[in-house]
Amino acid sequence: MVIVRVALAVPLHRLFDYRWLESSPVGVGQRVRVPFGKGERVGVVIAVTAQSEVPEAQLKDACLLDDDLPPLPGDFLRLCEFVSTYYQAPLGEVMLQALPAGLRRTRTPHRRCIKASTHQAQGSVPAPTPEQAAAVAEILGAQGYVPFLLHGVTGSGKTEVYLRAVERIIDLGQQALILVPEINLTPQLEARVRARFPAARVVALHSEMGEAARERNWCAAFAGEADIVLGTRLAVFTPMPALGLVVVDEEHDASFKQQDGVRYSARDVAVMRASMAGVPVVLGSATPSLESWSNAVQGRYRKLNLTRRAHEEASLPAVTLIDTRRAPLVEGFSERLVAAIETRLERGEQSLIFLNRRGYAPVLACGACGWVSRCRRCAANLVLHLADRRLRCHHCGFEASVPVACPTCGNQDIHPFGRGTQRLEQWLCERFPAANVLRVDRDSAKRRTQWEAMLARIQAGDADILVGTQMLAKGHDFPKLTLVGVLGADAALFAADCRASERLFAQLMQVAGRAGRASHPGEVLIQTQYPDQPLFRALQAHDYPGFAEALLRERAQAGFPPYAYQAILRAEHPEMATALAFLNAAAGLAEADRSGITFYDAVPMRMARLASLERAQILVESVSRRALQAFLPVWREAIAALRMPSRLRWHLEVDPLEF
Repeated sequence: MVIVRVALAVPLHRLFDYRWLESSPVGVGQRVRVPFGKGERVGVVIAVTAQSEVPEAQLKDACLLDDDLPPLPGDFLRLCEFVSTYYQAPLGEVMLQALPAGLRRTRTPHRRCIKASTHQAQGSVPAPTPEQAAAVAEILGAQGYVPFLLHGVTGSGKTEVYLRAVERIIDLGQQALILVPEINLTPQLEARVRARFPAARVVALHSEMGEAARERNWCAAFAGEADIVLGTRLAVFTPMPALGLVVVDEEHDASFKQQDGVRYSARDVAVMRASMAGVPVVLGSATPSLESWSNAVQGRYRKLNLTRRAHEEASLPAVTLIDTRRAPLVEGFSERLVAAIETRLERGEQSLIFLNRRGYAPVLACGACGWVSRCRRCAANLVLHLADRRLRCHHCGFEASVPVACPTCGNQDIHPFGRGTQRLEQWLCERFPAANVLRVDRDSAKRRTQWEAMLARIQAGDADILVGTQMLAKGHDFPKLTLVGVLGADAALFAADCRASERLFAQLMQVAGRAGRASHPGEVLIQTQYPDQPLFRALQAHDYPGFAEALLRERAQAGFPPYAYQAILRAEHPEMATALAFLNAAAGLAEADRSGITFYDAVPMRMARLASLERAQILVESVSRRALQAFLPVWREAIAALRMPSRLRWHLEVDPLEF
């Protein structure tokens, strides 16, 4: 009797045995249809054996799917096994999540062939700068697996380095994988890649694509029919039989960390994939993560530097700090910033006002009784969106209409407090009535078509003043943009997260880098009450290495990552007491296996209530990654054996980025 051991997308760390009675042979990596519960599911064969611990009478039959997709390759299976082991996730969930939705169904639709590229060739390829040429030469000279950290200032032409390396890989008949952190960065880069390689077969993979298109592109990469795969984090799993190079653009970005389901870091998985495949991997950023920078300093990664902007007439923008303790503000704007905007309008240049807070105001409040617009489902305020007169929670999506009077005391004199992008847009339109003001955030650019239309307007010069969030902070090249004004940066200085300053510096460095990327000099004005803060001083000097070294010294003294390895057990329940009791019970397990492991107290999460569930967590830490990885599977199995309270949900996250 032939037994197939199958991985299924269920929250259980186990495999399932089925009989194989079909005449067709079956092998490891084959997708099969199996009965499970009251229905059928698609699974992946992990092993073929002649014996099973399950009694023969209880075994059910597995059968082939009605498609012609060959078995998943061994390197795909090994990568999924690594992710399952390291991130403590069920193997079946990892494998099935990595497949397009259509390939997870028992009945798959007919797949069309990939369409040929219709993009026109790029008119002229820019000559590389000496630093770019040296970086490309090092990448192409690598033998086997070599991890590179490409540290380049904003506008230094990191993308050009990627493209020249990819060009050589394609000439060798191999495939290239390029990962970007966010979907809104994909259209611009995709257009540039297609224009640079009009004869190449380029496919994109991201969640905004239609299901059929995504499956078609995935299958093309799997079959070796795609030369370049460009995608967001899930694309890191795409099977590519001739993989020759992996690129991770903006490698520092937190969007590479999956925050639900299988909680993995696509950047780290990309490095492991390159190691398994024996190919170079390039991590690019103007502000690398401290983990990557530490690896480069210690020699684990090979560091490549781009210290000058690629455009021969461009230079790094001058950064000026405006002390708001002394400068009066009108609707959040200092006189100096307003004057700088006026100057750009007179010159026909563009300005960007950056505030990473969408909506009209963060909260609506009553001055008489103290009522504030709180979300009934979360430990957060409802944000005022005045354009459509709605109060919205940016965490759970709850909405309510704007009240005409205070719900508590009936006072009709309720006011918005604070500022969001909508409020800035309104004031700028009133202050500069002849200017074209364009707001760019997730409210104004909900769909890809809206986002692309906005990019076209900006590139064409139809927008004089841009008001935007982090959507505009990275990856964009606007030649006419010469002024960046930053509002509301101080709040992140006091966040409890140890990574807050690292993220703020990266965000400000990225948004500052939008200014002066062509022949016109750029200027950045940052409004702050703390102009002597070392973070701002490093930003003025464009000194990421100095800032990173100072942060690493602080992390080493405090025992924070990358000098410690962490995992978090989180629990959710309608009652906080129940969640905390579960975590305390979990902390009491596996005490004999805690050598080298530090347990912290169970505490409510920073966002303690989300979508009507109370949330708590317990942090475990070790100075040894090996010790932590040896402990976590034992602890996870012991937790799974606990008797769970009704409606309690829990998960274990390795290398957490948020607390």
